[in-house]
Amino acid sequence: MNAHHDSEENAIMTDIFKPIADDRSSTQTSASDPFPGQSTPANEAGRTVLIGLLGGIVSAAGYVIYSRLPDDQREKLHAQVRQAVDSRVNELRSRFNL
Repeated sequence: MNAHHDSEENAIMTDIFKPIADDRSSTQTSASDPFPGQSTPANEAGRTVLIGLLGGIVSAAGYVIYSRLPDDQREKLHAQVRQAVDSRVNELRSRFNL
């Protein structure tokens, strides 16, 4: 009986270190991943290309939208951008005492 009791204590003590359900799904790795937890250079390059492509698409869409704006709305947009840039520059100047 004492041996059974000791094994129960060990099981309970090791239960503390078991991952919870959310941890198990994030720490499990697939067999195709040669370096679990690390990204490979090819993976990094693919992500970089994808982000660059998305940035290009978003900027092209922004340009198309901007080019179709009427002149008065363009002027309002210019004024808003100037105001935002001026406030940011002033904030940086005050932060660095320039």
